[in-house]
Amino acid sequence: MTHLPPDAPRPAPPSAAPRQLETDIAIIGAGPVGLFAAFECSMLRLGCVLMDVLDTTGGQCAALYPEKPIYDIPAHPSITGGGLIEALEAQIAPFDVPRLLGSQVVELTGEAGNFTLRNTRGDTVRAKAVIIAAGAGAFGPNRPPLEGLEAFEATGSVQYYVRKRSEFAGKRVVVAGGGDSALDWALSLSEVAAHVCLLHRRDRFRGAPDTLARIEERIAEGRVEKIVPYQLHALHGEAGALTHVEAQTLDGQSRLLAADVLLPFYGLSTDLGPIAQWGLETHRTSIPVEPATMATNIPGIHAIGDVAQYPGKLKLILQGFSEGAVAAHAAFATARPEEALRFEHSTSRGAPGA
Repeated sequence: MTHLPPDAPRPAPPSAAPRQLETDIAIIGAGPVGLFAAFECSMLRLGCVLMDVLDTTGGQCAALYPEKPIYDIPAHPSITGGGLIEALEAQIAPFDVPRLLGSQVVELTGEAGNFTLRNTRGDTVRAKAVIIAAGAGAFGPNRPPLEGLEAFEATGSVQYYVRKRSEFAGKRVVVAGGGDSALDWALSLSEVAAHVCLLHRRDRFRGAPDTLARIEERIAEGRVEKIVPYQLHALHGEAGALTHVEAQTLDGQSRLLAADVLLPFYGLSTDLGPIAQWGLETHRTSIPVEPATMATNIPGIHAIGDVAQYPGKLKLILQGFSEGAVAAHAAFATARPEEALRFEHSTSRGAPGA
């Protein structure tokens, strides 16, 4: 089962008749790494199809932090998650890359040169090789165990990610958590919200030194109020409209924090879902691969991005981009066994789509 944040893009309901497609490479996952893999395959003149459970491309960048700046994308000192996806979409625009979105891939059978994939909508893809770019698999928030939580989620009084910062303008926001997401959004929202409380169970946060220094500055300026050592205890309001967040220490001392929105950042729960049933070697929520080819234990199937694991692996988007290029070149031998692949730089290859 795929778990998504309550207001994340949902799988699209069945509408058109199921499609049947034949291609060289089926790419499972249309996040940033999957999109770049589609570009690399296309530059090698390999046909490819993108498949994803979300009804839009972009993966976690689109669903969880479209307005959050990313600072480690080459040639972009700063780019938002949404901006990155727009740029990747523009990069593959010259190519014909079909998308089967809003439906989960539940079945993968066959062998190298002759795979069959099916999704929950009934679409069928026949592909010669497969690239799994499924991120951490199905993802969803670790939800706090609070009574009546669902009613506040339904109204947006409790949210698990920020899609548009402007939606929090003038609001009283409680950010719960002690990691990077909590710190980053406390800083960002302190620029637009009426008041921001940063709630954590201890007076130590996990973040980059620069982020910690900036948080202390905002606290000193009164733009962020630090509430420690407290944990979420209860939500107060009527008909799903939040008025107060009740926090409590381990010894039972309580505080009521005026709030319009609660943002609990307690990480994501992940699950490989149907991928774990396809005979692939897995380790928890990752797939071990050979880094020289990104090959899994099943010939013709490669894994890239956060789902791939090997010694020295860094879970960075930029490393996922590199893995996409490696997997595309390795998959060429499976898709076109009769052809020799002559490596070309893009400057020699010519304009995309030419």
